[in-house]
Amino acid sequence: MSTPPLSARHAAVDLLDQILGQERLMSELMGGNAWGAMTPGDRAAAQRLAGDVLRGLERADRVLKPFLKKEPPLRVLNVLRLATVELCSGGAAHGVVNEAVNIVARGGRTAGMKGMVNAVLRRVVTHGPAEWDKLRVPRMPGWLRDPLVEAWGREAVMAMEAAQFAGAPLDLTARGDPAAVAAAVGGTVLPTGSVRVAGAGQVSAMPGYDAGDWWVQDAAAALPVRMLGDVSGLSVLDMCAAPGGKTLQLAARGARVTALALSEARMARVAENLARTGLNAELLVGDALTIDGTYDAVLLDAPCSATGTIRRHPDLPHAKTGDGIDGLIALQARMLDHALTLLKPGGRLVYCTCSLIPDEGECQTEAALERGGIEVLAVDLPGIDPAWISPEGGLRLRPDYWADIGGMDGFYMVMLRRVD
Repeated sequence: MSTPPLSARHAAVDLLDQILGQERLMSELMGGNAWGAMTPGDRAAAQRLAGDVLRGLERADRVLKPFLKKEPPLRVLNVLRLATVELCSGGAAHGVVNEAVNIVARGGRTAGMKGMVNAVLRRVVTHGPAEWDKLRVPRMPGWLRDPLVEAWGREAVMAMEAAQFAGAPLDLTARGDPAAVAAAVGGTVLPTGSVRVAGAGQVSAMPGYDAGDWWVQDAAAALPVRMLGDVSGLSVLDMCAAPGGKTLQLAARGARVTALALSEARMARVAENLARTGLNAELLVGDALTIDGTYDAVLLDAPCSATGTIRRHPDLPHAKTGDGIDGLIALQARMLDHALTLLKPGGRLVYCTCSLIPDEGECQTEAALERGGIEVLAVDLPGIDPAWISPEGGLRLRPDYWADIGGMDGFYMVMLRRVD
């Protein structure tokens, strides 16, 4: 007899157990037979529910604390956290509490705690929503918050945390006319040309998905390619291409694109996206530090801490501890130097990272300028606030920018040209 598919709530608890108990990333966990048996809608709902809990974890634990004599096992605590977030966000008490009790009851080691879960959640139903609204916006962990306060100041970090807590709308990049895509999906065209959709459901069910009219890409992540300007007919290397959003942009703009990724598995995602959108690129699997050749332009979206994407990926601060960032910074510098050797005379290089940490952005540019042989090219992009231009000439984006319309990912990008 086949095992019935998991409910969205049950799957969300499974995700939370692995993210909070094993420091796994959500992107690593979306597979296996249990997930494959779920409908696309339930999979999307499970991710959304787990994300809501991770964003509101601090609040959920504060609401629960008065009702718990001692902290229960992680599995039970995660069931309580999920139910608390739902109840304090307007979820129907009967359905939320019943399923929470059922999830605990189905576990061999947790079944004996179903009475406690029911009692605690009945108290959350009565007292939780009012208490929830009094609590502060959840804070980033100290390993990340402390250096960001030093870099940007306490008020800016609090604004970023508010944006992260609010989550993110869905941003799309159009293969063709953004206005046509916006009309089809019920979105709006942002000042920079991306299409933003509030309250989007299952992505693959949206108009234009199967036709490849657009792809999902945060508005900030779409700007490095736009920074390159007119690339029609040019040879362009997308040096760290997976999952392929920037490769698609370059191809749609008429570039002769070479997409490079380190692994076959990651390159498979690029190939899938190209096939869906009907766009073309040469695909290479290999090490960015050893690739050779010459190109009119190079796009280096370097491996980084990804700290600018927390509003979309709230698992990051729970699955990471800050270890390894020094190694990433050293790798970025090596990749940047190698990328410059791949440019034809007069060629342009865009270096970018989805990081909020200046050592992965502004400081990399400053260090490269000190090594010599390059110059920074001025940012010329529609929809950009001049205040976002950093002192060395790059573009610094933060989650609290455009806060009134849903924010954006944290990103740093700069365009360089060799002068030797």
